[in-house]
Amino acid sequence: MNTKKQFISLPILSLLIVTALSFLSCNIYKFKDVSIDARAKTCHIVPVTNTASYNNPQLAPQLSDKLRQKVNNQTRLTLIPREDADYFIKCEITGYNVTTAGISQQQAATNRLVVTVKVTFRNKFDEKKNFESPVSRNFDFSANLSLNEAESQLTSTIVQNMVDEIFTKIFSDW
Repeated sequence: MNTKKQFISLPILSLLIVTALSFLSCNIYKFKDVSIDARAKTCHIVPVTNTASYNNPQLAPQLSDKLRQKVNNQTRLTLIPREDADYFIKCEITGYNVTTAGISQQQAATNRLVVTVKVTFRNKFDEKKNFESPVSRNFDFSANLSLNEAESQLTSTIVQNMVDEIFTKIFSDW
């Protein structure tokens, strides 16, 4: 009776284990990962307000809608209209400023719109997670454009980037 046992050599086995672990660990840090207290079930998002010296009338309602959509689509939380939710989110546009960002031949070539949103977050289950913090992003545009023209081109980008920043600030635990 000839019984041959086949063994995988130790170096090959080690390589297979390291490769498998590498593939498994690739999913640890993803931008779509969210950190939500297991007890949290509900979330209340206050409509975004605008207290900046300049008021883009489209920005606050669009930020509110996109933030609600993102929380609804990328978390397990249920949005409710009451402030006694497990998570409470309030955002206020506090800055909307244009400065010169680039000069060419002694003239402004690029302008920069800086949008700042103050984010207030309350976690009913863990007060250490509560915060009030500004989130800012820069958006450059040609100095040949008026602010109104730049806004018509940039508003969707501003909304998407600001919502991503706010969402990351609230739900990423890194």
